Amino acid sequence: MNTKRTLDLIISDVLAVVKPKQSDWAIRFQIIDELRRVVESVESLRGATVEPFGSFVSNLFTTSGDLDISIHLSLSAYITFSGKNHKQKLLGDLLAALRNGGWCKLQFIQHAKIPILKFVSKYKRISCDVSVDNLKGQIKSKLLLWLGKIDERFRDLVLLVKEWAKSHDINNPKHGTLNSYTLSLLVIFHFQTCSPPIFPPLSNIYHGNAADHLTGIRADAERHIAETCAANIDRFISNRSDPINGSSLSELFITFLAKFSGIASKAVEFGICPYTGRWERLCNNTRWMPKTYMMFVEDPFDQPENTAKSVNSRKLIQISEAFEFSYNTLISANQSPSYLLSLVATPQVVRHLTRPPRDEHQSGNRPPASGGLRLAHPMKQQSQKVGSQSSASMSSNKVTNHKFMQQDLRGSSMQKYREIRPARNGIKPQQTRKQEQQECTKLATNPPTRHKARS
Repeated sequence: MNTKRTLDLIISDVLAVVKPKQSDWAIRFQIIDELRRVVESVESLRGATVEPFGSFVSNLFTTSGDLDISIHLSLSAYITFSGKNHKQKLLGDLLAALRNGGWCKLQFIQHAKIPILKFVSKYKRISCDVSVDNLKGQIKSKLLLWLGKIDERFRDLVLLVKEWAKSHDINNPKHGTLNSYTLSLLVIFHFQTCSPPIFPPLSNIYHGNAADHLTGIRADAERHIAETCAANIDRFISNRSDPINGSSLSELFITFLAKFSGIASKAVEFGICPYTGRWERLCNNTRWMPKTYMMFVEDPFDQPENTAKSVNSRKLIQISEAFEFSYNTLISANQSPSYLLSLVATPQVVRHLTRPPRDEHQSGNRPPASGGLRLAHPMKQQSQKVGSQSSASMSSNKVTNHKFMQQDLRGSSMQKYREIRPARNGIKPQQTRKQEQQECTKLATNPPTRHKARS
């Protein structure tokens, strides 16, 4: 089976795991209802409303995704925004109430630009971020949701990119890498700049700064933005003409990686602008001056805000290397399914896809729990000159049906990943020590080809 076909199947498997189920939606609604009851018990928050936003509203969250919640204080129909000191006091009052309700890992980040109260829910241990009067966040979330109506591949690619980014440790703004909103904007930009384009410049969807138009009566402001976007999206869809971009999800993922390979060098001169759908020269854009950030991704709905402001110089190199390494690996021939899986998925998803069939466990053939053993990441394997590809042992286990969740697992497509399941004492399943030594020798004398990254 060629690499592209294998990647198609792996992406399908990964998305089947990370896409939220009905129970994931239900538990988050339960958390919102429980928090609403707590808010109603706080005297200073009487009359406030509790409303979700972020990936939950935009339908871009995963099963392990966190939950963003905004508490809106306005008792009138008009949009009002509280000052930072007032927000800090209100969240402090909420913090005191939550301490008595069984909520876990309470953390009050009061000195941030937008004060946030973080906690973990009593149900399913969902991480939650609570802010006050975050109407901008809500409208941005809805705009992403509406964009998904143009092409269903948008949601799938965002979920895949988020999973891939987590596996490469580049989806954590607290550590100097990219937040999930920025990753979504990068996917939008890729859809605008691929050939033929899938998305138009976002100026064609909503002209102007949506955040600046959140004034006056809230219902009227939100209705105006929603109706404008709906009309422009319908117009774009109805006016589309051939050729239509028919790329598969794997093809879009590979070209996405290619586009941002070498971003460390390109970010010195260019910024990413989804509003215009173009790379923009930093020196020519007075809105972005002075150039104080390592990477610039403009928020199309709140210009000229930079959504990648958290990226530092060291982490920008890591981000660029992750794109380049992943791209070079995916265009290389004869990659084993297990290696490709570990390239695009987090260890949690890898374990889910490689765990033994239930009947093995019941019959006593499953190895004991390994206490948190993790699959070595491909980039770490590359740096250590240790190969994890065993195409010989996998040749007899070709995939015949990628819908592994609906099959008898014994001898099914689950087998294609089995070789990477950690075993006791560091011995790899289905691989002898002699075979392992032969692989290492082969990789040492004939290392994988490094292809020049595309800009």
